[in-house]
Amino acid sequence: MRAVKEQEITMAAPNLNAVANARKISSTGGFVVRKRSADDTFYMGECKGSGKNNYVVSADYIDDASPVFRCSCPSRQFPCKHSLALLFEMAAEKEFEICEIPRDILDKREKKEAREAKKQAGDVKKPASERSAKAAKAAKAKKIRKQLEGLALLKQLTDQLMNWGLASMGGGSLLNYRNLAKQLGDYYLPGPLVYLNRLILEMEKYQKDQNPAHYSRCVEILKKLRALEKKAVVYLNDKLETDSPEADDDELYEELGGIWKLEQLNGLGLKKENARLLQLSFQVDYDQARKEYMDLAYWVELDTGEICHTCNYRPVKALKYVRQEDSCFGVMTVPVLNYYPGHGDRRVRWSGGTLNDAGEDVYREVMKKAFPDLLSASKEVKNHIKNILADDFCPVLVSFKEIGTVTGKAGACLAVMDRAGSRMEMRSREPWQDTASMVPLLPDSSWLQGGVLFGLMYYDPDKRQMCIHPCSIVTGQGIIRLMY
Repeated sequence: MRAVKEQEITMAAPNLNAVANARKISSTGGFVVRKRSADDTFYMGECKGSGKNNYVVSADYIDDASPVFRCSCPSRQFPCKHSLALLFEMAAEKEFEICEIPRDILDKREKKEAREAKKQAGDVKKPASERSAKAAKAAKAKKIRKQLEGLALLKQLTDQLMNWGLASMGGGSLLNYRNLAKQLGDYYLPGPLVYLNRLILEMEKYQKDQNPAHYSRCVEILKKLRALEKKAVVYLNDKLETDSPEADDDELYEELGGIWKLEQLNGLGLKKENARLLQLSFQVDYDQARKEYMDLAYWVELDTGEICHTCNYRPVKALKYVRQEDSCFGVMTVPVLNYYPGHGDRRVRWSGGTLNDAGEDVYREVMKKAFPDLLSASKEVKNHIKNILADDFCPVLVSFKEIGTVTGKAGACLAVMDRAGSRMEMRSREPWQDTASMVPLLPDSSWLQGGVLFGLMYYDPDKRQMCIHPCSIVTGQGIIRLMY
């Protein structure tokens, strides 16, 4: 019988309510019939529901990485609570009667295999006619020209702020900037729009509390906005001059607000087959400028030691329609791992995968991939944050000898010391969750000796030094997470 872990059920669920309802259905005997195929690729059941007839639920595992769930209920959630309840029945190792795979399921499998065969042969879509191809290309070029108009408007704004100073945003003029931000949306520039919204929000906060930190952030945002405008103009003009308006692997495509599809990433060769990933940390952030929640997870690729991240954006207006991600504690093996264009800590995504338990050998493997000391880690981070459009922090795995409190001229602080004797302050950075305060509360002090620290390293302009925001500690026995 197929083994199903509860974490797999949670990862497949559209939301936590669906998990709770599914658990209730399974625990209260909601299934009156349970059947499975002899080869363990098909499971089905009949579940009592609110209707007159029982709901027919099935899970087709012809592709282990992407099971297909079907249910006769009218729910718009996918998979529905009845499909998840069937998984709970499997996880509880309840008895399933052996049955033949229904003919309609076999027919659907054949159709799916035919689609996959066409896809591999490159015949999924009919080749576009010359006329339609020209029309599509002309539409993309028209969009680029519209973006250049918007960037010219943005240049006027940045020129004004550079000449008159950020103080010119004060008072009633903020309303004008909000109106300008709305206009950028009409020019297909959602990326610069986010930067401008962040600038407005920070200036509003500065007007309320006069905290210099907000003003400093405004300066950094303005620098990024200015750099993005200059680089984007060169990038877009070059695309027009070379008559190549299609999306490419330049990071500016996404910075301007472009959205990548899996087939585009595959077409650019930004992929790796049979990748193994282990999640190092997970957090949920709210981006006020985007008006979106972001489920952010950092992963280490076990074969290469590279750190990457996944982002699941959930707009406030569509929270009930977008599934929230959750922590993952096993080794995720994915058939095809897709990379987004960029350098250093890259965003990744995949479609389908299998989850296996992480043993001590996996954790020891992760520890071997860490930087041996703080000096080499900080050099890597400094090279990364030199790019003005890159994040001003970088995730790192670094080996340490000891974590503890040290006393200096500025007072006591939490610090990590490597085996070479170098120290770096462990300091939570706003607006991230305070994790540094969690470290002294760990129940086992042995975790603070001879392990590997995973954190977000950044430059603190106030202290004029590199600091690290701790996220988790890796030992030979597991990962101690400081959040989620």
